[in-house]
Amino acid sequence: MSRGGEHASALRSFLKRLAQFVIVLATTLLGLVAVTFFIGRVVPIDPVIAIVGDRAPPHVYERTRKELGLDKPLAEQFVIYVKKAATGDFGNSVLTTNPVMSDIARVFPATLELATLGTIIGTLIGIPLGVLAAVKRGTLIDQVVRFLGLVGYSIPIFWLGLMGLLLFYAKLGWVAGPGRIDVTYSYLYTPVTGIVLLDTLMQGQMDAFWDAVSHVALPACLLGYFSLAYISRMTRSFMLNELAQEYVIAARVKGLSEFRVIWRHALRNAAVPLITVIALSYANLLEGSVLTETVFAWPGLGQYITNSLQNADMNAVLGGTIVIGTVFVLLNLVSDLLYRLLDPRTR
Repeated sequence: MSRGGEHASALRSFLKRLAQFVIVLATTLLGLVAVTFFIGRVVPIDPVIAIVGDRAPPHVYERTRKELGLDKPLAEQFVIYVKKAATGDFGNSVLTTNPVMSDIARVFPATLELATLGTIIGTLIGIPLGVLAAVKRGTLIDQVVRFLGLVGYSIPIFWLGLMGLLLFYAKLGWVAGPGRIDVTYSYLYTPVTGIVLLDTLMQGQMDAFWDAVSHVALPACLLGYFSLAYISRMTRSFMLNELAQEYVIAARVKGLSEFRVIWRHALRNAAVPLITVIALSYANLLEGSVLTETVFAWPGLGQYITNSLQNADMNAVLGGTIVIGTVFVLLNLVSDLLYRLLDPRTR
C-alpha cells in the first residue's frame, strides 16, 4: 500500500472513532436528559404551585400552567425541553428569578474548587499508601492502610464533617468555620474565575487568601479522605497484580534496586488504569459533595440543588442534575480515551 493510501486509511479510522465517540456521547447525554426530565415530572411536586402559591386563584394557576407549557402532552414537553437544554436554557429559578444556567455558572466554581482540592489530596496521599500496602502485603502497614480505607468508606461524610467542625473549629480553633471566606475579606478582591483561592492569589490579597485557605482546609481534607479511601484500595489492587508479573521478577534478577522496580516499573504500568480511577473519583466528588457543602454552608452546586429541592424549584434541580451528570459522563469518556491512548493493548 502506498504512503498516500496509508494516510487515507488512518484518516478514515480516526474519523470513524470520532463519529463513534460523538454518537456515544450524544446518546448518553440524551438518555441523561430523558431520565432527569421524566423523574422531574413524576415527583409529587407541582412547579406551578411553587411559583404562584397554593392560594392563587384557579385562573392564575391555569395561565401559569400554560405559560410553562405543562398543558401540552408529555412527549411534546420533552421535545421542547431537549431543544432548550441543548442551548443551555433550563428556564428560570423560582428562588432567584435568574436563569438557571447563570445561577449554575455562579455556584459551580465553588464545587469545582472543593472537589479539585479533595482529589489532589486523595491522589497525593492515596497512591503512595496503596503502593506501600501492596509492597508490605500482610504486614501491619498493610492492615492499617486497609483499615483507613474501610473507615473512609463506612463512616458517613456528613458525620465526619460535623465531628471535624466540633473538634478543629469549635474546640481547637485550627480552622475557620462554615462558608468560603469571612465577610471582612469578601470585598477585598474581585471575583474573576469564581475560585476564591485563585482570585485572591492573583490579585495579591494574601490576607483574604489565607482566610479562604482556612475555610477550605477542613472540607477539602474530608473529601480528600473519602477519595483517598478509594484510590489507595485500587492502587493496592493494581500494584499487587503488577508485582506478580514476570517482568518484575526479571528486573529483580537483573539486580535493579527495589525502589526502581516498584516506582519506575510496576507503578508506571499500574498508572494507566489509575487514570480512570482518579477521574471517576473526581467525578464522584463533583456530584457527591452535596452533604459536605450542606454541613459547611459551602455555596456550591450541591447546596444550590438542595435548597432548590427544598423549595420545589424544579427548574434549578433538573438543570443542576443535568450539569453534574454531563460532567460525570464527559470525565468518564475522557478517562477512557486517555486509557486507550496510554495503553496500546486496548486499541
